[in-house]
Amino acid sequence: MTALNTTSEYSAKKESRTRVRRMVKHNLKIDMTPMVDLGYLLISFFVITTELSKPTTMDLFMPKDGKPMDLGASDALTILLDNDNTFWYYHGSWEEAKKNGSIVRTDFSGSNDIRNAITAKQKWLDIHNKQEGRNGLMLLVKPAPGTSYKSIVDVLDEVSINMVKKYALMKPAAEENEWLQRNR
Repeated sequence: MTALNTTSEYSAKKESRTRVRRMVKHNLKIDMTPMVDLGYLLISFFVITTELSKPTTMDLFMPKDGKPMDLGASDALTILLDNDNTFWYYHGSWEEAKKNGSIVRTDFSGSNDIRNAITAKQKWLDIHNKQEGRNGLMLLVKPAPGTSYKSIVDVLDEVSINMVKKYALMKPAAEENEWLQRNR
């Protein structure tokens, strides 16, 4: 008779399976300390930067009602703002400027812009006004009815750029309004 094989294929496979090690699953532990540190760093960064970048405003002083204040004609520079974004300036009093024809049209660019007019007046005051110098300049800004808010803000920006210490935002006189309407 033939010899019987007592080991079967099934039992051989079973033995080979028992010899294979199974992978041991460990519990996953994540250290959150670095992430918490990073969170606090980001929070402190944004808190500090928002505190450092506070918006700034410019002080605007309006003339008081009542008795007008005396102003030396040589210290005054008046800017007339028209409603179609044109600007006119003159030195001294209105009557003198109108009589001499020294009312000059200007804008924000070119060789005859408003910044050059302000700096020229400041240089003139440095020479001729020994007491106050350029700080004696009184800039009168007179917007006509219908002037855009942007034009007024642009002129006030020029005031702060040129470090004008004394300025006022006023209504133009009736004669100045009539002159602006005729010269549009």
